[in-house]
Amino acid sequence: MASSFLSFSLLFISLYTADGFRSCGLNRCLFNSTDPKDIEYIYSQYFNKLELFRFSSSLGKFVGYTEYGVKQAEYFNNDPSILAQQRGEKERYCVHNIGIDYQAVLTKSAEPYVRLHSVTPSGGKHSAMLVCSVFDFYPKKIKVSWLRDGKEVTSDVTSTDELADADWYYQIHSHLEYTPSRSGEKISCVVEHTSLREPLVTDWDPSMPESERNKIAIGASGLILGLVLSLAGFIYYKRKARGRILVPSN
Repeated sequence: MASSFLSFSLLFISLYTADGFRSCGLNRCLFNSTDPKDIEYIYSQYFNKLELFRFSSSLGKFVGYTEYGVKQAEYFNNDPSILAQQRGEKERYCVHNIGIDYQAVLTKSAEPYVRLHSVTPSGGKHSAMLVCSVFDFYPKKIKVSWLRDGKEVTSDVTSTDELADADWYYQIHSHLEYTPSRSGEKISCVVEHTSLREPLVTDWDPSMPESERNKIAIGASGLILGLVLSLAGFIYYKRKARGRILVPSN
C-alpha cells in the first residue's frame, strides 16, 4: 500500500467515571483509491490509550500488543465466525463508504482565484518581476503559464509546487522575470484547471506600481472619512444652534 493515504474511522467509547478507566474500539479504513486492493480495514481495541489488540484485513487475523491482548487475539483467531465477520468488514464498511466519499467529495472541484502583482527582483539580468499567485483550487493538478503580447513565455519562469492548505485546497505561485521593452506591451498570467470551462487569463496593468496604488487608495479612504466626519460635525452644530433658547437680559 502506498505511503500516502486517506483514512476515516468510527470510534466507540465506553467511559466508567467511577474509577476513570476508558475502553474504546476504533474502526479505520486506510486507502488511496477506491480499488479494494488499495484499501486496508483495521479494528483496534484500546484501554486508557494503550492498544491491546487489532485486526488487520491485510493480515486477515488479530494481533495482540499486550499480555492480555495476545490472549484475546489468540481466542478470536480460533473462532471462525469472528474471523469471517471481521474479514467481511473491509467490503461492508470500507469499500462502501469510500465509494460514497469519492462521489461526495473527491470528485468535486473548486475554482481558483488569481492575484497578479509585481515585486523587486533580488538579482539577475532582469529589472522587473511579476508574481502570479493562484489560491483555493481543487483538485491539485493545475497549469500556470505566461503570455507576452499573445506569445507564451517559457524562459525566466519559475513556479512553486502545488502547496496544500490543509483544508483540501491548494495554492501555487509562478514568477516571471522580464525587462520592460516598450509601453503598451501586454503580459498575462494564464491558469488552466479542471474547474474552469476555459483558461482564466489575468492581465497585468503596469500603469502604476502596486505600492503607489495602495498609497493612493489609503489616502483617498482617509480623505473620504475626513469629509464624512466634518459633515457630521457641521450637521450636529446646526441642530444645536437651532435648539438654543434666547433669554432676554434685564
